[in-house]
Amino acid sequence: MARSQTSDSVTLRVPLDVLASIEAIAEATDRSRSYIIVRALKTYLLNEGADVLSQMRGRDQIAAGDVEDIDDLIADVDRIAAGHAA
Repeated sequence: MARSQTSDSVTLRVPLDVLASIEAIAEATDRSRSYIIVRALKTYLLNEGADVLSQMRGRDQIAAGDVEDIDDLIADVDRIAAGHAA
């Protein structure tokens, strides 16, 4: 039976001041450097990274023609604001 891989190694260069902070946090929390780095990357992916991925999905939707005409949208909002159903 084939085993699924849940992680992979990555080699990267980290500025010494950043590495010093990672090592200090790892020591203070009794965690590994890898754990601290993965947590930092997950936080990035939940914030700025999520914005980038959302923009990419939006561009794909536009390219596929999955768009709403702004004039139709404004007309719908005007009808709702006037008390009429959309």
